[in-house]
Amino acid sequence: MNAPARREAIQQARFYLEQNPVYLDTETTGTGTHAEIVEISIVDHDGSTLLDTLVRPRGPIEAGAQRVHGITAGMLSDAPPWEEVWPQVEALLRGRYVGVYNLDFDLRMMQQSHQRAWLKWRHPQANFFCIMKLYARFYGQWNPKRRSYRWQSLDDARAQCGLALPNSHRALADTQLTRAVLHFIAQAG
Repeated sequence: MNAPARREAIQQARFYLEQNPVYLDTETTGTGTHAEIVEISIVDHDGSTLLDTLVRPRGPIEAGAQRVHGITAGMLSDAPPWEEVWPQVEALLRGRYVGVYNLDFDLRMMQQSHQRAWLKWRHPQANFFCIMKLYARFYGQWNPKRRSYRWQSLDDARAQCGLALPNSHRALADTQLTRAVLHFIAQAG
């Protein structure tokens, strides 16, 4: 464990909490270049749910993704498409810090969902922050091959922090768990 990196992660977490961030998570049709969002949740800094909705994709859900999150095509038949969900998402994110566990993946899925819906991606990314990378510095397991801290899955972070929240691979539960991980880091001392 690198004590200075851990202290830096704690200070960074405290800074983010002072900003009253929102937290975001998505579930998707898969992980590839044509995957898109099938569920998105946004939770406010106080833990209240701002958005929790299924999203009807243009493409099919991969079997592997369906096994992970349990969302079926039948569940999505009456869900709004991404182009109807995005204006609400954008309004909730505008001017806010946005905490995401595995930010690179969720941003890519939002951008790909935009592309599949023929929308132009214009959302600034400056206020987004990755709780997975912050937790990696906090946890401090070094990966010599990559010369960086080893990323921990959300479920591993949950167990390592002793959090009682589930990791159900559904957007709302995972967003609440992401919020709890940031609070855990900030309260460490």
